[in-house]
Amino acid sequence: MRWWSVRLWGAHVLGVLAVAIAVGMGVWQYDAYNARRAAEQRDLTGAAPVPFASVLGPDSPFPSKDVGRPVTLEGTWIGDATVFVDGRESDDGREGMWVVTPMNVGGASAPAVPVVRGWVPEGTTLAHLGAAPSGEGRVTGWVQPTEGTGQSDPDPTDDILPQLRTADLVQRVDVDLYGAYVVADAVAPADRAAGLDGATLDQLPPASRFTGLRNILYAIEWWVFAAFAAFIWWRYVRDALRDDDEDDEAEDDEGEDDEPAASAADDAVGSAT
Repeated sequence: MRWWSVRLWGAHVLGVLAVAIAVGMGVWQYDAYNARRAAEQRDLTGAAPVPFASVLGPDSPFPSKDVGRPVTLEGTWIGDATVFVDGRESDDGREGMWVVTPMNVGGASAPAVPVVRGWVPEGTTLAHLGAAPSGEGRVTGWVQPTEGTGQSDPDPTDDILPQLRTADLVQRVDVDLYGAYVVADAVAPADRAAGLDGATLDQLPPASRFTGLRNILYAIEWWVFAAFAAFIWWRYVRDALRDDDEDDEAEDDEGEDDEPAASAADDAVGSAT
């Protein structure tokens, strides 16, 4: 039996499929790693604003290529869902918080986008800010993916969140939320009068070093699996060929043993006659 024997076609097909799928998954993870690196290297903050709906849909994953892109957002404020997001340091080193209010996009029951209206110093309360915005609004700012480092909220009952995470915000509104938020590039006059300063992208928490590393590790894991699948494929075919060769040798040995016996029987018959 040879490598291309019909008896081994099933093993060959299964082996090729396993290796191809594993290699393809590894390449996909590697491309995702490169996409993250490319997105980090691009600075879109100075680009012309585009409509928010052209960047992200209600159920779409956040496109990494649009991190920091300026967008315009129009909708209806959900003032009673205003919260603070802690851990935002000002340019001069003061501890502070973001003031975040969701905005419905496309109607009162449509999904909402959290909007960072501005920055306030640590210790500020919603009562200090006065009435939250209501009615129709329009914002221009930078779009960002929602945060999700797994940091727990020490007091879920207050209005201060440790990070801008969808899972925390969705409990405070009656609509779905987009997988993104917008940092307003300017503070509204009423907010400025209430004591809000401008929020900036420099106040974002540092990106996790393991975000891109996770993709490259997944890629390596898939490629190791591909190598293992190739080894199992080779080992199975080798063993099948070896067993077949051993069977052939055993049959040949039996044939050689039968020939002397037959010759002896013939001689005995000849002598008798």
